[in-house]
Amino acid sequence: MSFTLATWNINSVRLRADLVAKLLTDEAPDVLCLQECKSPVDKIPVEVFQALGYGHMVARGQKGYNGVAILSKLPIRDVGDRDFASLGHARHVAGQLENGVTIHNFYVPAGGDKPDREVNEKFGQKLDYLTEMRDWFHGERPEKSILVGDLNIAPREDDVWSHKQLLKVVSHTPIEVEHLGETQDAGRWVDITRQDIPEGQLYSWWSYRAKDWDAADKGRRLDHIWATPDISNAGHSSRILRDARGWEKPSDHAPVFATFDL
Repeated sequence: MSFTLATWNINSVRLRADLVAKLLTDEAPDVLCLQECKSPVDKIPVEVFQALGYGHMVARGQKGYNGVAILSKLPIRDVGDRDFASLGHARHVAGQLENGVTIHNFYVPAGGDKPDREVNEKFGQKLDYLTEMRDWFHGERPEKSILVGDLNIAPREDDVWSHKQLLKVVSHTPIEVEHLGETQDAGRWVDITRQDIPEGQLYSWWSYRAKDWDAADKGRRLDHIWATPDISNAGHSSRILRDARGWEKPSDHAPVFATFDL
């Protein structure tokens, strides 16, 4: 069985349902994981996606904030969620395909503006969230699993437009990178995108603040696809659909893709 999976922080699934439909029509991934849906589950426009062949969805939502959803052409079973750091936020959902592969869809807290938990509660929440993810993976020891989502950290120097200038900017600070690395190590997760594209600058997010995001190209790779070692060699054809950042009224994130032969 071969399937293509994509992950995309959509920044409101209701506001950008037409962009989701465009992606599903043009690119036709078998599974699309969305973050920052900003919608209760019963308000997600599922009929739009069902009409395009995506008859299955597992999701968690809340009004106006957060929210994660997995849209699938393939049958998928809801296997739960966890409220890491006890924030009461809809930031995780897991679904299992009929071939036994579990897909974890995450939206890690952004962490606010100041990288100091003493003055910025949101930064502390982000670190605590990652710590609880790490501890869960240590105990869970996931197998035959894929983890995707907006993890809100660009870990490598070539995952940001300027390592030096962003060292004190939330999403690329050493403490965040350390926490993400510990989380990855705890589940023995393999970064599929960088397994496929090991060298070079690679971004999935460009700020709305840039007048010409494309020309400035001050991006960060905040969106990730990981897999457990038992299936990581089955992952291939990774890419980031940069063009989607230039669509009309876009999300500030671009979709990330990978294909798995399992």
